[in-house]
Amino acid sequence: MTTYYRLEQQIIDWHNARNLIEGSTDHQQFEKLLEEVEELRVNIEHSQDFSDDVGDILVVLINLCERHNLTLTDCMNVAYNDIKYRTGKMVDGLFVKDLVDDSGRITDAV
Repeated sequence: MTTYYRLEQQIIDWHNARNLIEGSTDHQQFEKLLEEVEELRVNIEHSQDFSDDVGDILVVLINLCERHNLTLTDCMNVAYNDIKYRTGKMVDGLFVKDLVDDSGRITDAV
């Protein structure tokens, strides 16, 4: 199996070989991302295998990252630093974060 970093570079090379970095736009890639997310939604709704959909979403995200000199790891680090101390509660199967007011006090999000 290919390592994550090698596979990410292969995907970047694939994008470059097809002019999908310089020859496309963030907006066009975002539209492609929405298309792939919709395919994921449909496959989840029909209890179908969605591994290809997740992979396709990652391919588009790698494209968006590459055009801004980022990696998925960079973005995951930013996101993790945002959430690592987050508190909240589960509501109908979803995590709802607590809101923090200007005084630093935590208030109920729901």
